[in-house]
Formats: sequence, structure tokens, C-alpha cells
Amino acid sequence: MLHLTLRQLRVFNAVASELSFSRAAGKLHLTQPAVSMQIKQLEENIGLPLFEQIGKKIYLTEPGREFQRYCNTILQQLQEAETMFADFKDMSGKLTICVASTASYFTPRLLADFCKRYPKAQVSLNVTNRETLLRRLENNEVDMTIMGRPPEDLDLEATPFMENPLVIIAPPDHPLAQARSIPLARLAQETFLVREQGSGTRIAMERFFAERGIRLTTGTEMSTNEAIKQAVQAGMGLGILSMHTVALELETARLVVLDVQGFPIQRYWYVVHRKGKRLSRVAQAFKDYLLGMVKHHALAESPRPQDELAY
Repeated sequence: MLHLTLRQLRVFNAVASELSFSRAAGKLHLTQPAVSMQIKQLEENIGLPLFEQIGKKIYLTEPGREFQRYCNTILQQLQEAETMFADFKDMSGKLTICVASTASYFTPRLLADFCKRYPKAQVSLNVTNRETLLRRLENNEVDMTIMGRPPEDLDLEATPFMENPLVIIAPPDHPLAQARSIPLARLAQETFLVREQGSGTRIAMERFFAERGIRLTTGTEMSTNEAIKQAVQAGMGLGILSMHTVALELETARLVVLDVQGFPIQRYWYVVHRKGKRLSRVAQAFKDYLLGMVKHHALAESPRPQDELAY
């Protein structure tokens, strides 16, 4: 019979996720020798190696990969039990949300309103890129995420709750700033500043122009919306961003939205969690809060979300 401790499971899960004893130690606020000792004791208890070192990197062995699945299940059930008990204390449970960087422009306002309704809710918000969002969902590290439409081949439940139009931005003195109904082909003469590979905005932009047979000239690749806005203002090129990210710049006339045929590209914001996940009362309340916004954003009058390209 195995005699495992909860501490060992948490240490193993951290090392398996990070594939690094030092990063796992930092994540758990432990010393690296303490982490190494816990793994050693765990492997001695099980009687099989869970990790192997090749060069300077460590990898999960086959038993390690199998054990990781059981470990994730056990820790998930313990987290659900902890959350369930907290939920019964006047909605004082913890809500862990991860949002796409573009969604960070409006998510804090939503959370502020939600927390006024449920003041005892403990909310943890993390802003990151699309790739990390999907990985954290897959590893069941968050209750839910707010992001563009996720890939259909993942075991996720995704529900649209708000429109997310992508627009082309330019500095106010750009030659096209005052033009109307600009043909898409005209954009081939411009340089576009783009988000990093894997970004939902980048995927949507490339898919849109590729389907219309238009090849864009791309300049500097940037990892944040703020960097793109600053670069566009400086005259380095045009940008394609969510309308939600440029409200302040449009209001202060630092940027303009170009009137281009076929734009805006209509996308949607989705609330996403793992399919079959047992949501806590707080998490379910937040999801219901988001879905209650649908009627305020005219989704019913827009193209149906399932008709959206799978960006």
C-alpha cells in the first residue's frame, strides 16, 4: 500500500508542471533541497523513478506521466472540497480567473461590479497570453478563463458573452485616416505591426486576409497591445486590435479607426472552463453574471457565434 502525503503530491505536481526543481521550489516557496528530498522519498515509496535527467533537463518517465494524471485528479478533488466548504460560508469561496491580455482592458471593471454583489468572494486574476491560457485550462489550474474562441479539439466548454470587434488603427495624420470604404487590396501597400505568433488577434488577422487572397506586409512583432498602440502612434505602421483596447486613444484623438471594407472583424469574448468541471458557487455565480451581459451587448442581433471563424 502506498503511503503518500499531500505535501509530496503537491511537490510532485509542481515539479511535473515546471520540469524544474528550482522553479518548482520557487512556486512552492520551498528550498530546492527540500523539493528534491520530497521527490526522492516519493520515488522510494513508489519503487519507481518518476523523473529522469538528460543533460541539464529533467523529464517525466512513463510511470511519472501516469502518476501525474492521478495526482491532478486527487489535487483537483481536494481543491473542490475546500472550495465547497468555503462556498457554504456566505459565498466566501475563491475564484481563480485567467484572462487574455486584450481582455484585461475590461475584466477589472466586471470583477469590481461582481465583487460589489458578492463582497466575500476571493478573486485571483491572472493576465497572460493565449498559449498560457490554454495550458492552464488543460492543467486545471484555473476555474475559468476569458478569451477569444478556443480550439474546438480541446475538451472545453466555451460560451460567448460579449462582442469583440477587431479594427484597423492608424495615427490621425495617416493618408488613409479620412478615406471612406477603403478597399482591402489597398492595405497591401501598408506595413502592419503584429502581435506574437499564437495570439488570438494575430490568428484572426492572418485568417481573414488569407481567405481573401491578400498578402500583408508585416513589420515589427510585438507581445503587447500597448506596444502596438505606441508604435502606431509613432508612425511605424498600422495595427489591428480589439476595439476594447483603443477606447482611450480614440477619445483623445491619438489614434483613429480606418474605414476599411469588411471591417471590423467580428469576434466574441468567451467564458471558458474544462468540460464537466464542477464549478464552485462563486465561479458559477460569476459565469452567470457574464452570461447575463449578453442581452446588454446585442449578441442576438449579430451574426451567430458559431458562424465565427475558429480563431
